[in-house]
Amino acid sequence: MVNPADDANKSWSASHVAALLLGNAALALGAWSVRLADSGPVSAGFWRLALALPFLALLARVRGEPLTGLPRRTMLALGAAGLLFAFDLASWHLGIGHTKLSNATVFGNSGSIVLMAWGLIALRRAPRIAEWAAFAAALAGTAILMGRSLEIGTATLAGDALCLLAGLFYAGYILILQDARGRLGGWSLLALTSAASALPVLAIALALGEPVWPHDWRPLLALAFGSQLLGQGLLVYSLRHFRPLVIGLALLTQPAIAALAGWLSFGETLGAMDLAGMALIAAALVLARAGEK
Repeated sequence: MVNPADDANKSWSASHVAALLLGNAALALGAWSVRLADSGPVSAGFWRLALALPFLALLARVRGEPLTGLPRRTMLALGAAGLLFAFDLASWHLGIGHTKLSNATVFGNSGSIVLMAWGLIALRRAPRIAEWAAFAAALAGTAILMGRSLEIGTATLAGDALCLLAGLFYAGYILILQDARGRLGGWSLLALTSAASALPVLAIALALGEPVWPHDWRPLLALAFGSQLLGQGLLVYSLRHFRPLVIGLALLTQPAIAALAGWLSFGETLGAMDLAGMALIAAALVLARAGEK
């Protein structure tokens, strides 16, 4: 018997592929925008959310997706998810300033491995061979990249750790939203979680003593409209047309684009061991995506 979802995942065109790749490229350049912002890094996360929020709410309204009148349980879930997303952004943006852009992007996407592990726990079964391979590749790649960072200094190792922590927070954010995702459209979900995250991110930035008001708005506008609107929006448009394996493969473009931006803008170079570590984690992410329902 043919699964209708499988047919839906095959109904893609060149425009869907372009949207998937462009969305990943826009998200990959988010780290570059954070590095260029003259506000604090966590403050940049606040502006990413605040500047994009009115447009996300408008898109939700145009699509007829609900923003009010939601059940109390859903609102509590959105609030908790928003708090985790705030921690995700704060950790990731702090880490971006202390490690290579390629490392920040790879570790920031590490939540896929956590989600795969959580799925196995929920199913109460042992990992299959491909899943063991994903865990092994992720651990080996992480060890290599963190070892390379430690050769540069403890600050870069801390940057890797912060970006890895961000991936864990993002996995928690996705898990909490599992129930709400079935009742809300993509735009309303983005709008409501952005609204729930903005003030906690601002509070963290103020607690760290960061400057909030920028002198140059261009990097922050690029971050808000590039990552939060264009990147997320294109993924919302395109992802339902592809199987998880294709999504995982497209995800591999992010560290490559971030590495290119780091090299062109900040002179960050990658050695053979860096490439090997990135390749191992990238393979783990693909395997994790391939195992998603």
